[in-house]
Amino acid sequence: MAVHETTATERVIADRERYVARGVATTPLVVARAEGARVWDVDGREYVDFAGGLGCQNTGHGFAAGAIHEQVDRYLHQCFMVGMYEPYVEVCKLLDETWPGDRQTKSLLVNSGAEAVENAVKIARTATRRPAVIVFDHAFHGRTSLTMAMTAKVVPYKQGFGPFPGEVYRSAAPYPYRGVSSDDALESLSHLFKQDVDPATVACIVLEPVQGEGGFVDMPVDFPRRLKEICEQHRILYVDDEVQAGVGRTGPVWAIEHYGVEPDLIVSGKSLGGGLPLAGVTGGIDLIDSVPAGGLGGTFGGNPLACVAAIEVLREVKGDAFRNHADELGARIRSRLEQLAARNAAVGEVRGLGPMLALELTEPTPDLAKAVTSAARDRGLILLSCGIYGNVIRILVPLTIDDVLLERGLDLLEESLGDARAG
Repeated sequence: MAVHETTATERVIADRERYVARGVATTPLVVARAEGARVWDVDGREYVDFAGGLGCQNTGHGFAAGAIHEQVDRYLHQCFMVGMYEPYVEVCKLLDETWPGDRQTKSLLVNSGAEAVENAVKIARTATRRPAVIVFDHAFHGRTSLTMAMTAKVVPYKQGFGPFPGEVYRSAAPYPYRGVSSDDALESLSHLFKQDVDPATVACIVLEPVQGEGGFVDMPVDFPRRLKEICEQHRILYVDDEVQAGVGRTGPVWAIEHYGVEPDLIVSGKSLGGGLPLAGVTGGIDLIDSVPAGGLGGTFGGNPLACVAAIEVLREVKGDAFRNHADELGARIRSRLEQLAARNAAVGEVRGLGPMLALELTEPTPDLAKAVTSAARDRGLILLSCGIYGNVIRILVPLTIDDVLLERGLDLLEESLGDARAG
């Protein structure tokens, strides 16, 4: 009888089970190397990457490696509050240059999207001297105590972790596939003002232009504008959470550019650092500077390595060539997904903005979506699901992918859906 020889993947998984917290969910993939839109595991198998490190690789794996290596030889860490360094300042300058509006801005750099969301709330509360925050159904804003309160999904993000901070209120969000229109959502907000919170006490309303973890639900074209009008009426700040939808993910640098609305604050993260931990809060000078010196910061916020990567990323995504390619990529992916949906009754809707696209399956359970992502991994495609029902297949492919690899990945997606249904 042949003796099974343990693979490198199996050895790492065994150690993971022994030493890593159970609460950190993982797939069976053990990565050894990545480049562009390709990933190789520790046993040498190649995968097409449609996950991008959960939306952190819009410009592709390794895009800013040269700048990072160069910075390593200078210094790794200073703490910006102890000794300033130019890369931090340059990132803030580039965030100002890409701001989707006319006002002059300043920025704060931190480590993660959740930290950035919390700081946006801190700034909004300081500037308005109001306590309340309004968020929406299907929102995801992070895993810290405050951002869990702001996030709209119990399992696995909130279960057992309460109590959560108060003065966080939730309103309906547009979700046309589920029968919720812009009018319905705004009526819900009006009801919230009458029943639960006085708008005169609301510091900010926080909205993702495309709700990422919530199911890649892109806002109807009229909703951000109408929401901004309500914010202005009540002197509430509009916080645009672009942690997943920003940095070129939908084509333009910021997804809010699709709507022609200038927010009060933009929260950025994920792909901003090109694979390194970096997030930011950007807004008008008077608004950002409402917080006195010392009120914002953190030991590792705006780490030099992450900042030099972000400089390369922002310079790339604000260029016309990147935008044009992203628009073309989005059109190609949407066309293929719509063809797939037309042939497959298990697909209920294709949606998203630009190349930030998804398939919502008709079955409102995670079972089929899990089977699809598992079958995809077996075939050599890294794929993720999302949505409050866990039934949405999302595309987070690096936007630098070449045409041949893209078509291969889309073929594998369709084959995987067929495998899952057959199983």
